[in-house]
Amino acid sequence: MSYILSNDNRFYVALEQSYGVASAVNATNRIPALKLSIKQRPEKVQRKDKTGSRTFPGNPSAIRKQTSFELKSYMTAWADQTQLPPHGPLFQACLGGGPTRYAGGTVRTSPSSAQVVFNGAHGLMPGQAVTSGGEIRFVSAIVDPQTIQLNAPFTVNPPTNSQIGPTTGYQPATNLPSVTVFDYWSPSTSVQRILSGVAVDTLSLTVNGDFHEFDFSGPAQDVLDSASFEIGQAGLSTFPQEPNVSPLNYSIIPGHLGQVWLGSSSERFWTLTKADISFTNNVDLRAREFGEVLPSAIAPGQRTVSFNISLYQQDDSSTAALYQAARQRSPISVMIQLGQQQGQLFGVYMQSVIAEVPGFDDSDTRQQWQFQSCRAQGGVDDEIFFAFG
Repeated sequence: MSYILSNDNRFYVALEQSYGVASAVNATNRIPALKLSIKQRPEKVQRKDKTGSRTFPGNPSAIRKQTSFELKSYMTAWADQTQLPPHGPLFQACLGGGPTRYAGGTVRTSPSSAQVVFNGAHGLMPGQAVTSGGEIRFVSAIVDPQTIQLNAPFTVNPPTNSQIGPTTGYQPATNLPSVTVFDYWSPSTSVQRILSGVAVDTLSLTVNGDFHEFDFSGPAQDVLDSASFEIGQAGLSTFPQEPNVSPLNYSIIPGHLGQVWLGSSSERFWTLTKADISFTNNVDLRAREFGEVLPSAIAPGQRTVSFNISLYQQDDSSTAALYQAARQRSPISVMIQLGQQQGQLFGVYMQSVIAEVPGFDDSDTRQQWQFQSCRAQGGVDDEIFFAFG
């Protein structure tokens, strides 16, 4: 008998067809992850019956439980672009919208670095992404069936007959699906766990760290384990076995590689020192109905999409324009690219962000501006877009 090694651990994530009914697991559902924290606690109730003693007599076993999770994962290369990105189910559970896939196309001409004309119909929609030369950009407008306008220019105009790379994008939707998270360990006699009815309430991204990371958290319906499993839990007749384990080959992307584009005219800034994006669904579970022990559905609230950024002040017009936009509460666009190679790109696009007046940090040798709690806004389900490329 030996200790269980904490790194001898494998994670799988799959979309559920019905809330709380565990999905089937296969090898393609595997994701790389740093850490999975699961907490399940009974609701705090207080017995007030007079027992003639100061001793606590205990509570019944069927008290409702509250289950929550946090999963941290590195952003990794999207090696097989004919398949959905490994993290796709988590992003779909967070945003609600299903994946919008773009297979790529051939460039006929580029009238400007922010406009692309294709040989044929592109089939794109505003908010979808395209890639070229190790860069990712989002479609801000459809000019005609062959022409798109980009949110920001490519560094190099895509040449004639060059290929625009494939992407998979995600955007907000009214309803949220749930996912099942499988937590397997070696040896196989260890206690294995399944988290069912997972609702992704919060997604956090941090820019300019050691590596690019995704941080997902939220409530879940229940946590199952192989030691105490009972037939019927999460709709299962048996505790599912782990798929055949094979090496998970992937590369992670250094946290300093990428680009940031800001402003009403979307200009590239080279002075960023730190940034983070937080997406919150303000989820509440249907967990208070009489006769129910476990939650029965996800009830999302109003979204909160916020953006914090620190950058060095420079005496140029672009930096001054950011300050002026914050003072006037004029919307700016924000686009962040993580990575710099095809197959290792991730993009975030917010087309209308109200920047807060920055705080001045003069504790360093160079002055920094800190824009805090800048909130994205939009029309209907369009305040933020994510894309892999």
